[in-house]
Amino acid sequence: MSLDPNQVNLDKVPGSPPAGEPVTLSGAELAGHSTAQSGRKSIVREYAEAIVVAMLLAFAIRVFVVQAFKIPSGSMIPTLLIGDHILVSKLSYGFQWPTDCKLQWNFPPVNCYASTTVLAFGKPQRGDIVVFRFPEDEEKDFIKRIVGGPGDTVQLRNKVVLVNGEPLDDRAFTQRIDPGIIDSTINPRDNFGPVTVPEGSYFVMGDNRDQSLDSRFWGYVREEKIRGKAFRIYWSWSGQGNWTEWVRWERFGKAIQ
Repeated sequence: MSLDPNQVNLDKVPGSPPAGEPVTLSGAELAGHSTAQSGRKSIVREYAEAIVVAMLLAFAIRVFVVQAFKIPSGSMIPTLLIGDHILVSKLSYGFQWPTDCKLQWNFPPVNCYASTTVLAFGKPQRGDIVVFRFPEDEEKDFIKRIVGGPGDTVQLRNKVVLVNGEPLDDRAFTQRIDPGIIDSTINPRDNFGPVTVPEGSYFVMGDNRDQSLDSRFWGYVREEKIRGKAFRIYWSWSGQGNWTEWVRWERFGKAIQ
């Protein structure tokens, strides 16, 4: 006797109904089937909720607590090297509430260009290394060291930085690789000012004095544009040599000063 491939020979199953009779499922079997389906749905829902919560938590930490950045240029050498990955504290100066925000089609879904301090813990100080929105293109983040605060007078005289008329002792964290002196009528790199920093603003410079695009060229950083204070290197790699030399192990966890 041949069998239709779409049929099952129930005669060979003990306890099965005679051939030709409809197969029925008990209420218990139906309940078990329903529970299995709802269980699968519950697992999917739990994973989806966990992912959403994790994304919201990551977004909140990034906006309000700490954010990671990568150093792409050499303007802060020798303090920060190209390929350093750093952590920036959003709470160094207070609890900041983002303002001037817009939606975007990537993560995070919101990009904010300024902030308002809700609860102040202090003000940016001379010597702090800060990340801020670049005044000439706020889609970009810059990192520099604060040289002068509100009311300070800043001047450069033959590469020497003067703050309120006194030479700034910056030898421990800066480098000057070009011995030549540029006249202020040609370029403000080596001779600049004096200027007085406006209220609510900061004068910033790169530690790589001869190769840094900073306040000498484009002006001041407004306080509400400061995103946070850099405080630690968590990863660093050079991308040069063989693969065993790429990672700068000695820079892991190094404090930024």
